[in-house]
Amino acid sequence: MATIFITGSTDGLGRAAAQSLLDQGHRVVLHARSADRADALGELRSRCAGIAIGDLTSAAATKAVAEQVNAIGRMDAVIHNAGVYTRPARGTTPEGHAETLAINTLAPYMLTALTERPSRLVYLSSGLHRGGEGSLDDLDWTRRPWDAAKAYAESKLHVVALAFALARRWPGVLCNAVDPGWVRTKMGGAGAPVDIDTGQRTQTWLAVSEDSAALVSGRYWHHLAQQQPASEAADPKFQDALIAELEKLTGVELPAA
Repeated sequence: MATIFITGSTDGLGRAAAQSLLDQGHRVVLHARSADRADALGELRSRCAGIAIGDLTSAAATKAVAEQVNAIGRMDAVIHNAGVYTRPARGTTPEGHAETLAINTLAPYMLTALTERPSRLVYLSSGLHRGGEGSLDDLDWTRRPWDAAKAYAESKLHVVALAFALARRWPGVLCNAVDPGWVRTKMGGAGAPVDIDTGQRTQTWLAVSEDSAALVSGRYWHHLAQQQPASEAADPKFQDALIAELEKLTGVELPAA
């Protein structure tokens, strides 16, 4: 039985992953953006090993989420599921960052750096990450005119690069990125072609499976199959430069191996 923390687990793919893992007999720690969202979990909350509450647009709240998770204990796996799609405007977090960057890139980076190191890390990306190259010149959208689709693509490229960087830096941790496809959730819409069970399957499998195929690191997955990611995400120089920028933006240093 493994213990797994899942960000953004009050609905959509995160909730589906939590339900799947609970049904398999694992312990799950949920994450909710607010107390109201946590209260709305109902029966699912009572089945879980704990819940961390905090809005990932805020660095202070993200650090508080890490503290709550650490207080529960070491996780065997973390699924970095929380994310937002296209924001109509850049937005401004309490720290002045673009909201898409804060939730989709900065939060998983900070949680990775600040929570006790698990055995497995899974980052939710998107096939759209292939349109996100070239972000390091203006990572936080302070000079470019806002482009919501581009910002989303960049953020999803960032988490693939982060997973690959960690696979190199932390050889004792299995670190992978997953494209769940276009899934029928609130974010994906009713017309999306992928059902939610299919959408959650790869990340839950990577989080807990003892199959030899799942015991790999530094890979990009789609529906239980490995795929080739964008070239920039797989480039160690880009990975290291990205982490250096994330350290500057957050003031949080990624621990060494």
